[in-house]
Amino acid sequence: MSDDETNNKKFKPLGRMPTNAELVPGAGKVVMDAPQTWGRGIVGDIKRTIGSHWCQEMKNFNQKTVAVTLLVFISVIAPTLTFGAVYGKVTKNKIGAIETIISTGWVGVVYSLIGGMPLCIMGSTGPVLAMSTSLYTMSQDMGVPYLTFNAWVSIWLCFYCFLAAFFDITRYVRLATRFTDEIFALLIVSIFVMDAAWDPFSTVGIIHFLYPDHASHEKHKDDPDYSYLTTGFLSVILGFGTCALIFFFRSFKTSSFFCHDSVRSSLHDFAVTLSVIFWTLIKELVFPHVKTETLSVPSTIEPTFKCCDETCNTLFPDDCSSQTEAWGTRSWFVDLGNLDGKGWVPIMAAGPAVLGFMLCFLDNGITWHLINHKSHKIQHGEAYNYDLVLNGIFNMVNGMLGLPWLVATTVPCIIHLSALAEKDERGHIVKVQETRLTMLFSHLLVALSVVALDALKLLPLPVLYGVFLFMGLSSLPNIQMWKRFLLFFQQPSKYPQTVYTQYMEKSRIHKYTIVQICFFAGVFVVMNLKEISIAFPFMTMLCIPARLFLFPKLFEGWELVVLDGDDEQIAEWTGAKEDSIRNSHKYLVVDVPSTEKALETSSTR
Repeated sequence: MSDDETNNKKFKPLGRMPTNAELVPGAGKVVMDAPQTWGRGIVGDIKRTIGSHWCQEMKNFNQKTVAVTLLVFISVIAPTLTFGAVYGKVTKNKIGAIETIISTGWVGVVYSLIGGMPLCIMGSTGPVLAMSTSLYTMSQDMGVPYLTFNAWVSIWLCFYCFLAAFFDITRYVRLATRFTDEIFALLIVSIFVMDAAWDPFSTVGIIHFLYPDHASHEKHKDDPDYSYLTTGFLSVILGFGTCALIFFFRSFKTSSFFCHDSVRSSLHDFAVTLSVIFWTLIKELVFPHVKTETLSVPSTIEPTFKCCDETCNTLFPDDCSSQTEAWGTRSWFVDLGNLDGKGWVPIMAAGPAVLGFMLCFLDNGITWHLINHKSHKIQHGEAYNYDLVLNGIFNMVNGMLGLPWLVATTVPCIIHLSALAEKDERGHIVKVQETRLTMLFSHLLVALSVVALDALKLLPLPVLYGVFLFMGLSSLPNIQMWKRFLLFFQQPSKYPQTVYTQYMEKSRIHKYTIVQICFFAGVFVVMNLKEISIAFPFMTMLCIPARLFLFPKLFEGWELVVLDGDDEQIAEWTGAKEDSIRNSHKYLVVDVPSTEKALETSSTR
């Protein structure tokens, strides 16, 4: 620009740059989807998912399919057996390990074939176990057989699920944003990490093997050659060694070692399987004399409940210690008419079924919403209404067979999704192999495990704890709430480059994180207090209205976008912000004719 042109420039404000809040009108607001009532949502889900992608999802078999199948099997079979053992304790063996294996196996296989969102894994969860415990207590108080009462509750549960799907009630779950999703995800991840390493609220975890009063040491107390410290120390090595070796194998994906990409990919894909095999062989070949705890596996394929007599209302041997053997086992089919003369029970069961429905609705809905987040790049659609109907039907059938209820399980779902995903160097998902085969094959293995129960006993429990620890730790880096929590301990000038660190004041970021931690702590405390743990999904659900009504009063809309918005909303706001900065000169500089030219023009006129 010449000197004359410079002199003819005068800097004066023509207006002002738009503020961050003005860049995108309505930024940070959450809008509910339009309702699809009278069954249209169910039909739309079917057309959008299995009606469009079923053949493709059944044919995309490759190496990753095999690797992820084994990973899902390992991640499902251990909690299935663990929940089965707990069910046996709280229901006096009316439901046990065999029932949980059969339930998980058949539901997983059928859901993989006809479900709308096959990336979601169905399994047992703590809240559902708490619900089953409450139903057992109620049945004992009423003097009604537990399995009969549970079956009637399951029938009502199915009816409520159909009503909710028919009137598209699931759209309320879709009001959840990253704020709620991350609290729920971090909660479930914390369960996996604590249960694997050390849980202060129970006796599970690798560190607990070092305690002399741990239950695994009790059965060897009369063995003079048994040392709880030796067993505990080896258990720690097996558990943490399994987790570390998985991360080591997976690191080869982006490594320069090995001369072929297929070798590196194989080590990454089969990391969990290779680590489990390696440490199991170490235990069996190097330390065969050390008695580490193994999976508690039933010895026969039959109902867990053994009867004292043909009425099958009394438990052998607790209720008939004088008998040398059981009369038999309960029937696989629950007698709906076995009400002990209380004909009002089928109607009364509608009340507890409301609570059961809310539990399944929230457990399923929040997990589905978390898995289907836009950042996960899932292309084959959602099926909230259709899958809710399926879940109701599955649990009704389970109730009538004396099997436990199942819902979507968050961490296995996240691990399944992550294992099928291709990620960039920053860990962001680029593409997901959407398939039904991994869930189909893994749950076929779960179902077939009932004929290979002795083989499962070879798996050391600390090794499986190591797998759970990996599942939890590998999920943490993908949770923004965890990343923001780490900012408290980092130098501000060294913060990672993100949208919120670039445009927001650090005090505002920390304020949002602290509030989110408070909500997380509330849900965490409720979940770990057994007396009220059944209410933990409701506490999670409260995060939705808090985000809708409380947070707009604490934060500006644009702040909620960069912290809580999906990728499209963030891209829209950042695009507007960059345009504003790029065009900032328009608000400051304007050409103004010089005085001479102005006078000359005036005299000419």
